[in-house]
Amino acid sequence: MMDPKEIERIKKEFKPKSWTQTKAHDSWSVFKIMSEFVEGFEKLSKIGPCVAVFGSARTREGDESYHTAEELAYMLTKKGFGIITGGGPGVMEAANKGAHIAGGISVGLNINLPHEQHYNPYIDEDKRISFDYFFVRKTIMMRYAQGYVVLPGGFGTLDELFESITLIQTHKLVRFPVVLINKGYWEGLIKWIKSQLLAEGMISENDLELFSLVDTVEEAVNVIEDFYTKYQLKPNF
Repeated sequence: MMDPKEIERIKKEFKPKSWTQTKAHDSWSVFKIMSEFVEGFEKLSKIGPCVAVFGSARTREGDESYHTAEELAYMLTKKGFGIITGGGPGVMEAANKGAHIAGGISVGLNINLPHEQHYNPYIDEDKRISFDYFFVRKTIMMRYAQGYVVLPGGFGTLDELFESITLIQTHKLVRFPVVLINKGYWEGLIKWIKSQLLAEGMISENDLELFSLVDTVEEAVNVIEDFYTKYQLKPNF
């Protein structure tokens, strides 16, 4: 049975508005969206090459994914990359922590949520940005990331993963490495993609090359380094 508080929240959220109210709300939303884009562009245009790290906010310190994210961020930072996360707890906190310990750039793009999300303490003070709109945050993150590393996570993690692959596939985003860590977690999804999407002709064989599946931090770092070496590019080229 649905929580009575949740029922009241839904009723309040979907309370009918007049056409005038709707237009006024939409007009102000445009300015809010613009302000979030402007702040994001201004702050992140100065940070240099970074890798975005994704994964569950529900991962706890001591979990394998937490340790992996921390080690990954530390190693990437020592290679000259900054780290961008969604700014919250779990895998995001671990990645920001690794960058912080390594003395590198640690960016947090926080999303305002009623319960789960809050800034973790390992983000650089001048690189904390808060968003009301998921799509603005995703745009900013994709614009300034030179690589994506995806650890085990839920719907939000899958959303980021598939949007990045889609934008690269359709040439709406400059090609960059997308790396999934933990074969045991992701292999079921990859198997389904091959047995259903590929088999039914929904994607092509080449689309499977848009991402890499690895098991270790070292492999993930190598994929990112090898990408820029192979194409003779530099991050933020």
